Amino acid sequence: MRTADVIRNTNETRIRVSINLDGTGKHTLQSGVPFLDHMLDQIARHGLIDLDIHCDGDTHIDDHHTVEDIGIALGQAVAIAVGDKAGLRRYGHSYVPLDEALSRVVIDLSGRPGLQFHVPFTRARIGTFDVDLAREFFQGFVNHAQATVHIDNLRGENAHHQCETVFKAFGRALRMAVEQDPRNGGVIPSTKGVL
Repeated sequence: MRTADVIRNTNETRIRVSINLDGTGKHTLQSGVPFLDHMLDQIARHGLIDLDIHCDGDTHIDDHHTVEDIGIALGQAVAIAVGDKAGLRRYGHSYVPLDEALSRVVIDLSGRPGLQFHVPFTRARIGTFDVDLAREFFQGFVNHAQATVHIDNLRGENAHHQCETVFKAFGRALRMAVEQDPRNGGVIPSTKGVL
């Protein structure tokens, strides 16, 4: 089983993340940010990744540190769980609709962090959740998973739908990227021989 446990403690957040890339989508989510829990649920369910995330953060200030640091810890956990990436598909992509909204996410477990985030949210908040924090979550993830991720919301009028399609598509793209490729022969999928 490709699993990882990460503990990340700072002056702003105390986070524990457990991940199983070969799971069924089981999850326990206690981020302290209800909308983020809803989005992490999408990653687990649609990525078929078991997730256990617990965070005690300084949400009395705002949600920024909690959301960003969970992205960081999740990225660290994925990096550990994929190991040397031998036999992986490496690339993953997904288009996901939700009513009027449609998003595309493309992932390369390249060993190089890079984020292209193009989501023109139609409003600044979803309930109490600041939509700018979605980008911060993914920036934290790519920096520590050492992955290149392109995120595009192609259309949408409802900000909740826009955000949810992004997280669902991310889960499905990640699921594809971390899958073992039976035709690969256990080789690291790179002409360099390392990722």
